[in-house]
Amino acid sequence: MALDQFSDVVQRCQALPCDSYTTEDHSIFLTAGRSCIEEGNCAQVLSIVLDDTNQEIVRCMGWNLLPPLIQVLLKKDDKNLLHCLAIFNHLIETCRPKELLIGLLEQLEQEEPVAIAESLHLLLKPLQKVLLRLGNRKASSLGMALSSVLDQVAKLPVPQSKEQEDNTFPLCRCCYDLTAFVKPFVQEAKREFCNGDAKPSESSKKLTAFDRADQEELRTELVKFCMSSLSRPLLEVQLKDPEALASSPLRDFATEILNNLAAIGEFKPSLVYRPLCKRKEVAGLLEEDARYPKESQASLAHLVFVHHLAADIFPYVFNPMFSLRCNMDHVDLLLSRSEEFRIQKGLELYENSLVRVEDNSLPTELLELKIFRTVPQNLTKVMTICPKHELRCKGLKVFQLSLDKFNLEAKYNFFKYMLKTSNHSGVEGYVIKNIRSQIHAALEPGNSNVWFEGFRLMPLLWLVFTLPDGPETDLLQYLDRLMEALNLLRYLVIRDKVTENKTGIWTALSKIEDVFLKPLRVGINMSRAHYERELSTTVENKRNVKDTSVVSLSVGDEKLPNMSFESQVEALRSALHTFDMMESVLVRIEELTEVKSSI
Repeated sequence: MALDQFSDVVQRCQALPCDSYTTEDHSIFLTAGRSCIEEGNCAQVLSIVLDDTNQEIVRCMGWNLLPPLIQVLLKKDDKNLLHCLAIFNHLIETCRPKELLIGLLEQLEQEEPVAIAESLHLLLKPLQKVLLRLGNRKASSLGMALSSVLDQVAKLPVPQSKEQEDNTFPLCRCCYDLTAFVKPFVQEAKREFCNGDAKPSESSKKLTAFDRADQEELRTELVKFCMSSLSRPLLEVQLKDPEALASSPLRDFATEILNNLAAIGEFKPSLVYRPLCKRKEVAGLLEEDARYPKESQASLAHLVFVHHLAADIFPYVFNPMFSLRCNMDHVDLLLSRSEEFRIQKGLELYENSLVRVEDNSLPTELLELKIFRTVPQNLTKVMTICPKHELRCKGLKVFQLSLDKFNLEAKYNFFKYMLKTSNHSGVEGYVIKNIRSQIHAALEPGNSNVWFEGFRLMPLLWLVFTLPDGPETDLLQYLDRLMEALNLLRYLVIRDKVTENKTGIWTALSKIEDVFLKPLRVGINMSRAHYERELSTTVENKRNVKDTSVVSLSVGDEKLPNMSFESQVEALRSALHTFDMMESVLVRIEELTEVKSSI
């Protein structure tokens, strides 16, 4: 029945021009043709489609047969596979390209990773042929196609191990096919523009203004595609070094994206260093911020400076300090996000930007730039609240590396800034430990400096020797900071002789005792008494309550999570031990100051 209907509508339309086909003709051709393919009458449909007398009908209405044909081609094991493939190829060559484009893009939409990869593998090459048939007017259609393809690619998971990264993994397979798909369009744009400066070639000067606008639009769509690819999927994947994975489809795809940018005259230092480059008018249909998304720029910088891709086309002659300054914006963007892959890439980019800078060379003027204050704030969050232990450790390593690059004045000012703004005991304790290291270096013979000894040191030390809330300070919350402060004070009274007083500690000691040591002792006594009372109450309650498997504990006004009796007792005793440890250092400082003061 369906085959008869299909034959009838084709015969009826043979003698009619394309614009005379009725709505009913289109409907019958669509439903009957699809039914024929679904019922397995593909050989008969192929014969009708290839008949020379039916080519005008095929040209106008044949694209409606794409959905059932593609379903058969995706199944692969259908007995009518060869007939359907022949019909499909003939339609791609014969039907009007704009209608084919719409039909093919509709069939791209899939949800499962394997289905997405199979669909793209099947349809990208035919889609490429259709776009090439559009001639010089294909730019907007190419942009629409690339956007649809990237939307599909964005659904794919990234490989989690080097064993997964091969051309059978859906994302890797799609990236390989996408590289081949875009190649002829890049070559066309490359022919019309000189590589590197985007100036018209001699042949393009002969083009009309309208044609030149089309070619610029083509170039704009390719730039948009490359920049989008840098964000997704390339920002989300962790590329393997050649030593770890000799053949990497994703590394090859990243390299090809950079090569494409270079081929169309877009991959220049101004693209990598865009944060510091003067904003300018750009040719094309996109505003500058849309043409160069910030995440894509960050991904590009990571590929260049961490993986050293495109080393043969990107000049590495820029001052390391200039490169660091440019990359700080990318680092800040990546570290400000919560996704682990972005944080990791931010740390890697920051580290690789810092290692090229000479130690003790960054001037304090850099700290006047906002970016050199926001990056440490984001880095502090990584070190303290990032769920992944490896990233917290990496963050601490990069933080120390950044400290090593500042000169003495910059270190001094940076320490002051961090003590005022970090609001985290562990970070402040680490900063105080670095202050101690700088003072130790300054006190070594021949190493005298004006920042970590003498009158300039004391304003920094006053930020160290302070209790945030006086005697009522939560000593456990500020434990790291307070212990490092006590250890620094102990070091100073041991290392700096009273007769020399290079650090000024002996001049300020009486004030330090008033504002820091005495309130701290009161705080220790108050905290110890409180925890001893809690411990006594807990032990007493055990005698009165039969079921003590799980109990609740309150310290001050804060109720802690339920815990077993043994865990509760252990926590209270640990706190008391901490107070004893803090007091022992405090007592030692008092002993040292009494002895040295009497000399």
